[in-house]
This record gives sequence, structure tokens and C-alpha cells, in this order.
Amino acid sequence: MLRLFAKITLALLSNAVGLLAASLLLDNFSLDALSFVTATLIFTITTVVLGPLIIKIALNNAPYLMGGIALVTTFVGLVITNLLATGISISGVSTWLVATLIVWGFSVLGSVVLPLVLFKKTLEKNKEN
Repeated sequence: MLRLFAKITLALLSNAVGLLAASLLLDNFSLDALSFVTATLIFTITTVVLGPLIIKIALNNAPYLMGGIALVTTFVGLVITNLLATGISISGVSTWLVATLIVWGFSVLGSVVLPLVLFKKTLEKNKEN
């Protein structure tokens, strides 16, 4: 249970940073401050739930997509978040593609760096044992 909570916390933080970075770096990606939390929650829930489903579909129908599953999941998460959350707007094909890369990149970076920062004491205890 603790591991699941840690995983969800890391996903929320990484996705929040990714969405914020995309909104700051891309002209056609806007996210207002009031809906930032809602958009982050919707995006995180969507990617956590759809990730395994997309993997299963890819394994059955298109195994060559396995390398890009995280990117596909990120893109689908952005589409659903854009549809469900007010205050987020993504327009233009290039913006969709670059936003997917930015949010995915921060998610990957967050999954590597954040555990080292947030769970430093726990990791040090495990190293000693």
C-alpha cells in the first residue's frame, strides 16, 4: 500500500511539472492556474488507468508499438485531459506532439530524480540493510 501511495505521489508531482513546463514552453498550450490541479489529477488518473490497457492492446494488436507505449499513453492522457478539464487548451499538431514529448520527458525525469529526493532516507536505510 505504501509503495502504491509513493508511486501515485511521484506520478502526480512529475505530471504536474510536465504540464507546467509544457504550458510555459509552448505558445499554443495554455493552462490556467485555477484548473492546474484538476488537469494534473485528470491526467495522472488517465495515464495510470490507461497505461496497462494500452500495453495490453499493443501486445495483442501491434507489438512493435511497445517501445512507444509511454508516449502513446501520455498523448491519450493529454487528449482526455483537454476534453474533460476546463482551463486547458492545446491547439496545433506540432503543439500536441511537442507537449507529449515534454510531459513524457518530465515524467521520466521525475521517476528517476524524485525518488532520490523524496525518499532519500528510506533509500539510505535500505542500502544499509
